[in-house]
Amino acid sequence: MGALDVCPFVPVRNVSMEECVTCARIFGQRLAAELGVPVYLYGAAAQSESRKALPSIRAGEYEALPEKLAKPEWAPDFGPPVFVPRWGATVTGARTFLIAYNINLLCTKELAHRIALNIREQGRGPDQPGRLKKVQGIGWYLEEENMAQVSTNLLDFETTSLHTVYEEICRDAQELNLPVVGSQLVGLVPKKAMLDAAEFYIKKEKLFILEEEQKIRLVVNRLGLDSLSPFHPRERIIEYLVEAGEVDGGLVAKPLGAFVRAVGARSAAPGGGSVSAAAGALGAALGSMVGLMSYGKRQFEDLDPIMRKLIPPFHQAMEELVAMVDADSRAFSSYMEAMKLPKNTPEEQERRTAAMQQGLKTAVGVPYGLAEKVSGLWPALKELARHCNLACKSDVQVAAKMLEAAVFGAYFNVTINLKEIADDKFKRVMSQKVSGMLEEAKQGSAVVLALLDKRVA
Repeated sequence: MGALDVCPFVPVRNVSMEECVTCARIFGQRLAAELGVPVYLYGAAAQSESRKALPSIRAGEYEALPEKLAKPEWAPDFGPPVFVPRWGATVTGARTFLIAYNINLLCTKELAHRIALNIREQGRGPDQPGRLKKVQGIGWYLEEENMAQVSTNLLDFETTSLHTVYEEICRDAQELNLPVVGSQLVGLVPKKAMLDAAEFYIKKEKLFILEEEQKIRLVVNRLGLDSLSPFHPRERIIEYLVEAGEVDGGLVAKPLGAFVRAVGARSAAPGGGSVSAAAGALGAALGSMVGLMSYGKRQFEDLDPIMRKLIPPFHQAMEELVAMVDADSRAFSSYMEAMKLPKNTPEEQERRTAAMQQGLKTAVGVPYGLAEKVSGLWPALKELARHCNLACKSDVQVAAKMLEAAVFGAYFNVTINLKEIADDKFKRVMSQKVSGMLEEAKQGSAVVLALLDKRVA
């Protein structure tokens, strides 16, 4: 409907939907002010229900704009209600990631479209809705590949996932005796969408897969994502592309020696919070290692079902705690940045105080989350101590003490930042919870050590 048709802001990493809404509104306001063109808000940024869906705003497209802009109900959110022939109108807003996903079928265009009508939310009309929410779909024929496709847009993969779309189309195709020959992702895909599909097939087929790379490979195979062209995850998963473009990979990208030297430098961050997260990650990593050393060997074959249950929580916690090494450093930096804000007027002082308080709460939230994550590992670690390969006894002992140390560190980091927070209720609740997790860590570590002491080779 214009030279710049739509400009969506999509949260990918380390940003919220609310922040994307703010970006969209600032962008729309500036675009209208600087170019004198009409701008509409849609999606999560929409200011009325009737403008949430992009097709509603686009109805009639460029040709209908002169008449549309004259109607009060279609006055733009920003800019003049005037038709600008050289520009048209622009829509901006915030939305979740849209996934363009096509499923390949050896059949006619008409049969592919019949399946599309069954599964898309719109269905065949208001009286015959389809089965899958937040999914658009159409059937077409791909002449260059001599096959049909059900072409879909997943408007919210958290509502309807990649694997759900694939499995539902396979079900309909089977009922019509039609062969499905893989599928195709168009453009980029969020990593979570791929990992959600991996977890579905792992559970469905009772598989045991831990590594992210192997999970992605499983999804490529099960969905046939390489059926029309090679699927290179590093070029197609958006988080991998973002990481590849980052100049500074953060603390966790540094060699161990460089990380230790960064901690030892004359700087407030990284400090005890990042070190506590690293300790926790190492403790969880040892739990994962011991589980794997007790799994898949003939002499410990009877332990396989137990280890398949115990290893995943350690492996997942390891990945999440590693991420907290940088998260803690960033959280403290946000407080330091707030302290640098101007304080010349009462309004500036108020903004600075509010930013500092929020920064302190953020600085509390990361170590609290660390303690909470470790707290969930004690049952698994106790079970590991009861059953693990005794050659790894010292590794479990070290794991227990590393996890306990991580919670100690988290406790001290939470309590020191709570002192400066003005919200008494927040202080009281957080203090009680983190104190409880510290006691749990002391007891959990002691129990693990006692269990190991009772075992003999």
